[in-house]
Amino acid sequence: MFRSDNERTDLALERATIATSRAGQQIPGMDVREEEMDGIKITRVSVHTPQAGAQIGKPPGRYFTLECPALRFRSRETLKHVAGIIAAELSELAGLPRQNDVLIVGLGNWQATPDALGPRVVSQLMITRNIREHLPQELGGRLNPVAAISPGVLGITGMETIDIVRGIVEQVRPELVITVDALAARSPSRLLTTIQIADTGIQPGSGVGNKRPGINQETLGIPVIAIGIPTVVSGAAIAMDALDAYFQRFNPHARATLDSVGDFLGQELRDLMVTTKDIDVEIMEMSKLLASALNKATQPAISEEEMLDYLQ
Repeated sequence: MFRSDNERTDLALERATIATSRAGQQIPGMDVREEEMDGIKITRVSVHTPQAGAQIGKPPGRYFTLECPALRFRSRETLKHVAGIIAAELSELAGLPRQNDVLIVGLGNWQATPDALGPRVVSQLMITRNIREHLPQELGGRLNPVAAISPGVLGITGMETIDIVRGIVEQVRPELVITVDALAARSPSRLLTTIQIADTGIQPGSGVGNKRPGINQETLGIPVIAIGIPTVVSGAAIAMDALDAYFQRFNPHARATLDSVGDFLGQELRDLMVTTKDIDVEIMEMSKLLASALNKATQPAISEEEMLDYLQ
């Protein structure tokens, strides 16, 4: 059935919308709160029960989604504003800053641009765990310990990402892990304009049909915060959106059969994942945004000027 392709998304917001639409009512055990300001829409999905989680395909927890269409124009002012909102939300969900070690994990394949968000973010972070005692007191005394790694993917390392991360956690013993990853979306309009933060960890590859073992509190034994940006959408979803728009305009009564029409889409189209034509520039800008937000959240006592000096 096409229905599984229709759910090929990592975004809790999209999964909740699909599940609610099918149920014809609000999902018991799940709350959705929305707010909008200055062209930025913020949605908070709270999944309280395993039953609600099963209906939307997400574990119980809190999911924060920021949608800002203006991000595609890459305005410095907009990027800075959104980075501040993300930093504040990270501080609330993760209890940042932390006095003990925080490990940031940049998930993804640095050899594939749409999947390189995590590694790109890690390359721009303030990594301080190993140097605080070597810095001048006026700076080192205000730094919090942060470590980071880009573990790669199974096809590059021959090892499951969770095995690499678990080994590092056992040695370093951080009190918090933050993962950064590229996500899949159901709607093309959310590509590189949407940011999701969750306190449930992440299951890498789930949005593109390549599920790997989860990186979460259950597998690591410590809290895991996941942050990501959609960089790809399935070809089948694009085809279904085009069909929906056609039926809505020329034959509204046929829209009820849209799911069955989707069964005729070829496997090649279902396996196709699509990204934007300027994905290299978009990844560069979005990685700067997330790195700025993470640096602000983990090192709130450090000014932007000091951060720039540190990173040069």
